[in-house]
Amino acid sequence: MYVCGLRIQEAVSLRPQHVDAAGGVLRVIGKGNKERLVPLPHSLLAAMRRAWCTHRHPQWVFATSRQNPLCPETLRRAFHAAAAQADVRGLTPHALRHGFATRLLERGVDLRVVQILLGHASIRSTEIYTHLTEPLRRQVQEQLEQLVAGLA
Repeated sequence: MYVCGLRIQEAVSLRPQHVDAAGGVLRVIGKGNKERLVPLPHSLLAAMRRAWCTHRHPQWVFATSRQNPLCPETLRRAFHAAAAQADVRGLTPHALRHGFATRLLERGVDLRVVQILLGHASIRSTEIYTHLTEPLRRQVQEQLEQLVAGLA
């Protein structure tokens, strides 16, 4: 969910045919049945293959040991259990999506690209991630210093 900026429903709905290993992309069916392509790092592809090998369900990338598709609530419970075991409080699965968007912006990825990767219809939905994080604050400060130095 973090590496591709997925919502819970998008993650549990992944089917093997949505994985384009050769092209290095994941076809995600989002809200309103809208489709988007997101980059699929090799390390994530390898992890997904290992997960799939535990159940080998022909219709689902992630399934339970009983061959049922993974449901959002099961994923949510597993997430909270892992967070509790790691002694991390107040984290939600959706926070992974927020982290994905924030890290991309911190690394200089254009807001419009982040919008496309998240599947937002409106740029206004994506703009919530433009809050000034510490690295961005420093970058803006450096730019302002350079601007002012040129005026003196």
